[in-house]
Amino acid sequence: METPVSSESNDWDRPFTEEELQEIDIAFQSATRRLQNSDDSSSAGDGDEYRRKSRRRLPESLFVFNFQNEASNSMSSLSPCTRSRSQCSYSFRSSTQAKIVMQYPEISFKGRVIYSRTNKEVEKSAVELLKFVEEKKRKEGHVALGFDIEWRPSFRKGVAPGKAAVMQICGDMGSCYVLHIIHSGIPQTLQSLLEDPTVVKVGVCIANDAYKVSLDHNVSVKTLEDLSELANKKLDEEPKKWSLASLTEKLLAKQLPKPSKIRLGNWEANELSKEKLHYAATDAFVSWYLYQALKSLPEIVDNKT
Repeated sequence: METPVSSESNDWDRPFTEEELQEIDIAFQSATRRLQNSDDSSSAGDGDEYRRKSRRRLPESLFVFNFQNEASNSMSSLSPCTRSRSQCSYSFRSSTQAKIVMQYPEISFKGRVIYSRTNKEVEKSAVELLKFVEEKKRKEGHVALGFDIEWRPSFRKGVAPGKAAVMQICGDMGSCYVLHIIHSGIPQTLQSLLEDPTVVKVGVCIANDAYKVSLDHNVSVKTLEDLSELANKKLDEEPKKWSLASLTEKLLAKQLPKPSKIRLGNWEANELSKEKLHYAATDAFVSWYLYQALKSLPEIVDNKT
């Protein structure tokens, strides 16, 4: 069962001009000067604290991942991310304190969401995925799939969360598969794909997802690549435990929506809503997308002797 998603063109990965970036900086500096001038009437100690809090703080390294046309689905380049006034939201609060807030535009999957609920539908989707994987292997010799799962959370002490209910898989910008495995189970073709060691499954904390699938459905998910660990090999800063949302901001200067109403909703429902389908597909897509971006970066060379 395929849920159509608008393929309308958007400008979230449009490269921005130098003039647009200069306009942002001019507006920012003008507002900052006004805030600093208003502070001259306060005490020196308070002024130092005020200026410290109102200092501009932007991420040190932001990249945008650009692709060639969707038909080729191949990466063209990584270039520094720039921001225009239409993409960034600045908020100023005057008086004795100033707060500057920058809100990134949301990232969203714009391709087809293929939703499968019954055993027969999931088997059909798995066959399509297997054909996609074989074609990708033939052309590129390497296949990586964005992988994620969802389950019904538990809000009562002593009550275990639900079994892995939804599995989402994405391998390009065009299509993402959302499989309602709590109803369908995991048919043979899907199991073969998950257990194929030549197909890399990528995601944040993906080992935990693989363990839950094994525990709940007795299926092994093989050959995993954790995006957080990969990021620590590629980004020149202190190693940290990255989330999917923080990596999206760092690499793409985009916001990954995580509304609690959807994230903590009932993934065992008889049928998933369009909002849940879009949420699930976007997570798998972003995992695949970030993997492509990270793989294109050189690993950090340790020059310490």
